[in-house]
Amino acid sequence: MKLFVLKRLAFILPQLLLVAVAVFLLLRALPIDPVSKVVGLVSTDEAREIARADLGLDVSLATQLGRFLEGLVQGDLGTSWSTKDPVAEEIGMRFPVTIQLIVLAFVLALVIAIPIGRIAASRPSGRTDNTVLGYSLFAGAQPDFWWGLLFIFIFFFKLGWFPAPIGLYSAGLELPPSTTNFLLIDSAIHGYWNVFVDTLKHLALPVITLGFVLTGPLIKMTRQGVINVVNADYMLYAKAAGLPKKQTKRYLMRNSLAPVITLAGILFGFMLGGAVLIENVFTLDGLGLYALRRMLDVDFPAVQGAVVVMTAFALLVYLLMDIIYAAMDPRIRLSG
Repeated sequence: MKLFVLKRLAFILPQLLLVAVAVFLLLRALPIDPVSKVVGLVSTDEAREIARADLGLDVSLATQLGRFLEGLVQGDLGTSWSTKDPVAEEIGMRFPVTIQLIVLAFVLALVIAIPIGRIAASRPSGRTDNTVLGYSLFAGAQPDFWWGLLFIFIFFFKLGWFPAPIGLYSAGLELPPSTTNFLLIDSAIHGYWNVFVDTLKHLALPVITLGFVLTGPLIKMTRQGVINVVNADYMLYAKAAGLPKKQTKRYLMRNSLAPVITLAGILFGFMLGGAVLIENVFTLDGLGLYALRRMLDVDFPAVQGAVVVMTAFALLVYLLMDIIYAAMDPRIRLSG
């Protein structure tokens, strides 16, 4: 297992470097002039030269890339052109919002999807199976932002079950010290339980919305995985050999959940950037919304930093999924 993990870790740094270089070059290949964004379309040559020097564009592309990579190695993502604040600090304030949203949504989706998928697979083509299959198709058939707007209308506007979608917490709350920048964790650590409960209430509806969409593919994958494993030769042999039912159930779960874990990892990486619509609908100042706003501001350092951080976290999630997969199936360690 140690060798397997080391091999996977060896691939992360080259991939991260490739993404960093690619996003740097692609941004500068866009038909956009950041200088005009700063000084306007009508400006003097002197003003444009001053702006180019201020943005660090007065040197060659290779020099700019070298500075970017040097800063990246040192943990410096540069300075935002829009706000003049360090990009790392801005991302550090917003990334925890996205992570809390996605993690809670995935926990909710897996808690719902795995049992329902198993129940549906117990009687393929039955009434329950057809109902569950219809639900899984229905849940993922509409865009997540549409479900978000619909849930706001029903559960906030009509029923009043959840607070207004105006951020991560209510105005006027005394917030805990920023130990981790994760508001739920910080409020629990420092005993600000009123903030903890209030944050959960504000996160509940976006988490339910995102979890509702995610349950569709996860239920389908769980159902199909259980059906495939139940009909496998080794499972039929285990039953014929008279192994205890508890043991065969353990084999069933261990082997049927492997593709679900793989899909969950892929969806998690996708949702790091894809959650921007949910963040926008519920006014959550997360990393996805931050990257979108900075892209519209033609703020290259901020966009580069956001993409690099998202990529690094996604690669770590994929590594974790590989480790879990390898722990469940020893053949993966041998082949990897």
